Amino acid sequence: MTAFPEGTPCWADAMFKDVEGAKAFYGSVLGWTFTEAATEYGGYTQAYSDGKAVAAVVPPMPGQEEEAHSAWCLYFASPDVAATAEKVKAAGGEMLMEPMQVGPFGSMMLAKEPGGAVFGVWQGGEHTGFEKQNEPGAFAWAEVFSREPGKSDAFLTSVFSYRKQKMADENMDYAVFDLGEQPVLGRMQMGDDFPPHMPSYICVYFAVDDCDAAVKKATDLGAKLQFGPMSSPFGRFAALTDPQGANFSVIDLNTTEGEMPKFSDA
Repeated sequence: MTAFPEGTPCWADAMFKDVEGAKAFYGSVLGWTFTEAATEYGGYTQAYSDGKAVAAVVPPMPGQEEEAHSAWCLYFASPDVAATAEKVKAAGGEMLMEPMQVGPFGSMMLAKEPGGAVFGVWQGGEHTGFEKQNEPGAFAWAEVFSREPGKSDAFLTSVFSYRKQKMADENMDYAVFDLGEQPVLGRMQMGDDFPPHMPSYICVYFAVDDCDAAVKKATDLGAKLQFGPMSSPFGRFAALTDPQGANFSVIDLNTTEGEMPKFSDA
């Protein structure tokens, strides 16, 4: 059994053509250190913050170097990845990688939800997932940016035991998915401010000590600022695209501003 409740974000990794460049970038921006690449697992390289596993980077699979696009992939915990795969198919998801064993570490699958966002599912073995969260250098939050929120919401609540809560804001279609009373995932509708060619995706947030300082460091190293820094009741955050094209966000969870928005069951 996984140490994470089913449906909880439990891991994140990203593919980069230039792994060394990615290590240098995220090492500088988020303070990560890295293990040696696991050659028996395609060069999979774990990232650590204060000695605790927080993410991983990997090169493209042989023969896929040309068409490979850098992107962060979020994994949701499952006690039975094969059973989750069947739920994904029944709910209209597209399987990109059928369940497979990853040595003694666990089992995984990759899929695309009907709104178009790619995600993974992880059944923990020796590796259960994040060893640190909600602290600088570690995973803090994730949001599904969807062009078809109705489809995405129906899919997510079918596959995982989420309760959907809708933000009371006429100007924004934003939902949060809870497990019990614990919010685990957000969903934002992609509007006209997103480039028309940009597909739906899941944005991973990493916590930082100082959002503005992290943004400056990232942009100095070639990242593109998409929006922010912006203060909110949840923290001060900004969205970035790294030098190889992978989207991610940074958030200072301790710098908050304004009243918490109201949510209602939807």
